[in-house]
Amino acid sequence: QVQLVESGGGLVQPGGSLRLSCTASGFTLDYYAIAWFRQAPGKEREGVSCISSSYDRTYYADSVKGRFTISRDNYKNTVYLQMNSLKPENTAVYYCATQGAPAPYGTMCAAEGRLYDYWGQGTQVTVSS
Repeated sequence: QVQLVESGGGLVQPGGSLRLSCTASGFTLDYYAIAWFRQAPGKEREGVSCISSSYDRTYYADSVKGRFTISRDNYKNTVYLQMNSLKPENTAVYYCATQGAPAPYGTMCAAEGRLYDYWGQGTQVTVSS
């Protein structure tokens, strides 16, 4: 059974940092693209970042480029999202997601929700002083 569990959210002051974790079970994430999304109250879900299965190629939304870093640890079956220089507008529930099948070798990931089949339950990130 495919399962994704996010952790690491919390309350942080503006300018602070958090590291989110997305731990997978029921499959080996080495061959799968993993993406992070977020949804703030009253707003649509937004693709934040993704990491490809091959060459660990990454994508970042313009709003987080230079501040967020996605990485994977295949031994721990976990993908991370390091978030630095956090802003109040980054407040949202953050979700990780994966696709229903391994990504073809060399395929670049895309942080579009329609491409992902399995989702975690989300972790709340609140940036406030």
